[in-house]
Amino acid sequence: MHSKEILSAIAALGVVSGVAAVGCKDDPVEINNAADAMQAGNCQSIPNDLVLSTTAGTAIDLSGRLSEIGGDLIVKNNGAIQSLRADNLKTIGGNFMLQNVTALASLTMPALSEVGSIEWTTLSALSEPTFGMPGVTKAKSVIIADTFVTNLDGINVQDINHMDINNNHRLSKFSTSIKTLSEALYVNSNSLNMTMEMPNLRWIANMTIANVSTFSVPSLETVNGSLRFDSNYFTTFNAPNLTEISQGDLSFVSNPQLTNISIPMLEKIGGGLTIANNTDLQKVNGLGSLADVGGAIKMRGSFDDIQLPSIDNVVGTAEFVSTEDITKSCDTLMELSGNKIQGKVTDCKGKVADANNDTSEAGDGSSGNGKGGKGDEGAASLASASMPTVVTLAALGGLVAAFL
Repeated sequence: MHSKEILSAIAALGVVSGVAAVGCKDDPVEINNAADAMQAGNCQSIPNDLVLSTTAGTAIDLSGRLSEIGGDLIVKNNGAIQSLRADNLKTIGGNFMLQNVTALASLTMPALSEVGSIEWTTLSALSEPTFGMPGVTKAKSVIIADTFVTNLDGINVQDINHMDINNNHRLSKFSTSIKTLSEALYVNSNSLNMTMEMPNLRWIANMTIANVSTFSVPSLETVNGSLRFDSNYFTTFNAPNLTEISQGDLSFVSNPQLTNISIPMLEKIGGGLTIANNTDLQKVNGLGSLADVGGAIKMRGSFDDIQLPSIDNVVGTAEFVSTEDITKSCDTLMELSGNKIQGKVTDCKGKVADANNDTSEAGDGSSGNGKGGKGDEGAASLASASMPTVVTLAALGGLVAAFL
């Protein structure tokens, strides 16, 4: 008798003996053993959550008729399961959660194309999840953190809200077909040699990239929020089609091998511009179209040439400090102080030994003078009051109202 027939017999025996069988509409459907997995796999659809318990076994196969899970697929705090398979599963409506599943070495879902979200954290043995082609193409959120994975080739979402890829120390390449990202992208602390390619990305809300060796966004046109690059190892940054960072900041901080920043079409930064402690960056000459900066400009480093030929309106202050001689650049930049740079050039000097030490961001660059009337001061006073004080005032107000 084949293994699946044996499991069917065991499942039938469980029903006869009075042990509760797994129902397709249970909420949740809980898998406690291999027989439960087989019964769940024979459901065409599970409308609620499917949860694998810590006693489910080492090998879970959901490869019957199951094509859809309406809720979450959850495996948590399970150090026993080694393989998870679902050959016909196409959709997970909720969260695909693998959390602290330290022995899982094989994940096979060749038909999976749509999930509500992916949340994989602390997967110590999973090297390469197996999806079909084109793989997962729809998800609102993807979080991959503290795993053993070497590639994420099967995750091919086009439009996504949130993505966080961090602390995956064997992940050396991440190439994604994402076109738009509406909330935030975080990538940090993966393999030291990680290459990152986003050839189709055109619009993103916020992006923070750290510890990446190569980075490519050739199609990026608009950033709605902020664009931050901290502690990376790439030598050049090139965004040939980026024209606007509409509301947030642009910053390059502590990228020790960076020699060139080229964003030739960028016209507007809604927030501040920070370029600091990029010790190999000798020239800032790749922002030739930049005209408007809604915050401040802060450049501290080892450059000998700073060119901002199109600057027309900087709302905040500007600071330019270098370990090298920037006298020629300062002569030009100081002419912008108080007119095109509204908040004035507060500092422009070279031959400063500790120029790279200050890596704080530019911010809005305002001095704060003349801002905020009495109404603002009152609001600030209330905001700074301790919570117990506010609660007490609210309670006294209630008592007074009760007696009126």
